Parts: sequence; structure tokens; C-alpha cells
Amino acid sequence: MLDAHYPCYIANKAVTTKTRMSVIDKYSGEVASEVSVPSDAQVEKAIASAAAAAPAMRNFKPFQRQAVLEHCVRRFTERRDELAYALCVEAGKPIKDSVGEVTRLIETFKIAAEEAVRINGETLNLEISARTAGYHGFTRRVPLGPVSFITPFNFPLNLVAHKVAPAIAAGCPFVLKPAERTPLGSLIIGQVLAETDLPKGAFSVLPLDGAHAGPLVTDDRFRLLSFTGSLLGWDLRARAGKKKVTLELGGNAACIVDHTQAGQLGAVVDRLIFGAFYQSGQSCISVQRIYAHESIYDELRKRLVNAAKKLKTGDPKKKDTFLGPMVDEAAAKRLEGWIADARKHGAKVLCGVNRKGNMLDATVVEGVNPDLDLSRREAFGPVVLLAPYRHFDDAVAAVNASDFGLQAGIFTQDLDHAMRAWTELEQGGVIVNDVPSFRVDSMPYGGVKSSGIGREGVRYAIDDMSDLRLMVMRESGWASPAG
Repeated sequence: MLDAHYPCYIANKAVTTKTRMSVIDKYSGEVASEVSVPSDAQVEKAIASAAAAAPAMRNFKPFQRQAVLEHCVRRFTERRDELAYALCVEAGKPIKDSVGEVTRLIETFKIAAEEAVRINGETLNLEISARTAGYHGFTRRVPLGPVSFITPFNFPLNLVAHKVAPAIAAGCPFVLKPAERTPLGSLIIGQVLAETDLPKGAFSVLPLDGAHAGPLVTDDRFRLLSFTGSLLGWDLRARAGKKKVTLELGGNAACIVDHTQAGQLGAVVDRLIFGAFYQSGQSCISVQRIYAHESIYDELRKRLVNAAKKLKTGDPKKKDTFLGPMVDEAAAKRLEGWIADARKHGAKVLCGVNRKGNMLDATVVEGVNPDLDLSRREAFGPVVLLAPYRHFDDAVAAVNASDFGLQAGIFTQDLDHAMRAWTELEQGGVIVNDVPSFRVDSMPYGGVKSSGIGREGVRYAIDDMSDLRLMVMRESGWASPAG
């Protein structure tokens, strides 16, 4: 179902180059396809074209932007199976989850199509004193201009959608660099965009390695850099110059399960298993740490371990596979090493660990020293840590001890606990009675501390990709200037 070769896109046009990049089937390890890699000169052409397209995109009317986004919704729906298969192969994501991500891709573009025609301003009452009598204020949002995007491997459809769709809705030309290991979904999105009436130069999709992506960070013609990935983002921000920067840099998501859940442990464990091991834990909001009240800890541990042992691992193309491969063997070896180090320092592995190549079993560990890598850093793999707590304040403090703050979860029937978690947890989002892995594509999404700056979610991304412009009008004939 995959093409042998996919072109890159420069200024809306498919371009075939002599330099190629291989895309590896993450389960078989075989070459699945190749993609064209642009030269430095072609990268410059893409940036110059985006800058030149800014006036045309600014004048591209909201209903026209909406029509482009609605076309994408139709075509992605028609190509659902193709997109899901490409995702399954290039990312190693189980096919049922790949279908789910295509659904979210479609939903994100649908949300953007709706938002494209309701980017509104407001009327301001400036008559707050005699000095300003007769003055009226009005605001509107205007497109920021050319923007650059760098996206990660783990959600190569939906995380691209969260940048591309708001850019079109806002009226911003863009240059996108997808992750080197998972470029196919972005290039299929490029194929669909090339079918539309977007102004010339409105988009480019450039499969590049990091060594050749520097201009997307440093070039002053871009007004915004939006990066999703590792902590490297902080270095990119330092190099970005005067442009606006938004960063989503991962997490170390924790979940609190309080004593009120004694009668709900079956349902709680089902969600914890999903949150910890969905997509082999390769999600920024994967459940990495679980803090359970001591009164329910033993029962929750038993249920969680039993459920983790039953997860089906293997070929992601099979519909009954829950755990597919990690992105590569190096990532699996890194996590295996962190687990071994925790074990050496007294942690107990309750199940899992077994690694074969880039496959790692669902792993549950307890008694991990919070200063070790396995607890302190982002695991980004199929492992979850368990610890008991006695007092709710201790659980909150343990969650906050992390350098990260993307999302956290709390399972509780105690309204006070829910409200205190919302108030006291240092997170971009707090999810009550579900795992922190929950996300709706219209909600604000982003973190604090090392997790980044800014928010995605279509409407919030549109705000980042636009400027607020004020107009003040004085009633004609007003005799006394305000000064």
C-alpha cells in the first residue's frame, strides 16, 4: 500500500530529488519506502516562497481557508486506510491505534475549518474618563506571517495537524520539517494540500535531518517557530532570535489514585494500563508514575501487574496487538539500562523488562529512588512506576518533584482533592478521574517547567499564529483632543 518513493513539497509543488532518505518498517527493520530530501538551496527556496506568500495568505479569505481545510477532511477520510497503514509501518503503531490517530487528524482539520471563520476581535470601551470621551477601540487578529514547524516521530499525523491546520486557518504560510524516521504521513498531507487553491508558496514539507534544518530555527523571515520534541527545544529557542517560539518538550506524567477508589479499581486499572502502555509508552503524556493511597495500594498493584502481563505484543499490523515496537533498538536499550540501574539501587521489577531488539515488554516497577533517571527523566517507553502514599499532600509533592509539568491525572470521588490537585499540581493540565494521557484536540494543550511554553489546541494555536491589532477611533467633530 505504500509508494516506493514520496516526493518532498516546495512552494506547493511535488519535487523529486536525487538525495533520498529511507523509511524503515519499525517492526521488520526493512526499508519500506524512500523520500526525497531537499538541498540547502531548495530549503532556501521554500523559506523565500513562504515569505513571498505572506500577503496572499493574509488576503486569502476566511471562507477560502475553510474550503481548503474541508477539502483536507474529505480527502483524509477517503484515504483513511492508506494513512493508517503508513503510520503503522513508519511508526510501529498498532493498526487499531493508527486508525484512531487518522480519526484525530480528521477531527483536528475539522475543528480548524470551523475556527477559520470565527477569528474575531472585540469592541473596547475607552470612555473611562472625561479625557477619553468620544474615543472607541476595536481589535482584530491578523496573520503573523511565515511560520516554521518541527514535529516528532510518535504522532506523525496528529501532531503535524496541530500545527498545519491552525496555520491555514490563521492565514500563515508555513515550512514543515517532519521527523526523519516518520515523514510519510506529512508527505501524504502535502499531497492533499497540493490539490487545493492555497496561494503559491503557502506550504512546503521538507524531510531533513537535524544538520540541515537550522534555517527553520534561525531565519528571521519566520515569525514563529513551533517545535514538538525533546529538551533540545530549549537550545532551539535560544537560537531562534526575535521570532515567537512555542515548545512542547515532553513530560513525566503522574497519576494519583486516592482512597475513594477502593470500589472502582477495575475501571481505574483499565485506564492506567491504557495510559502507561498505549503506543508502547511513546507519548509525552504516557503514565510514567502512579501514586496510590496505602489503603488500596496492594490490590491496585496486583490488578495492574496481572493486566500488564496479559497485553499482546508483536506485529503492529495485527489487529489484536496492543504493544508494538519502540522507535528503534537504541531507545529500547536506553530504557532497559534505566530499569537495570533502578534495580541495582533497590527497585523491584514486578513484571516485564524482557527486550528483543526494539521490542520491550510492558514493565511495572516499584520502589524506585526518585533521584534516578527512571523516575526523574522522561522514560518514553512501556514502563510505569508504582509507589504508595499516606497523606494526599505527600502525593501532590511527589508529582511536583519532577522537572516536567505537562499533564497529571487524579482518580478521586473527593471534590476537595480534585480542586486541590487543580490548584496545587504544577502542570499545564489536570485530568480528574482519567489518566493524563487524555486529550481532546480542541482543548489547550501544553506544559510548564521543562515541558515547554505555549499551548496547542486549534483555537489556542491560532492565537499564537496571529497578532492582536488595535484601532482607536475618535468621533469626528470632537473639539478637544485627548492629548
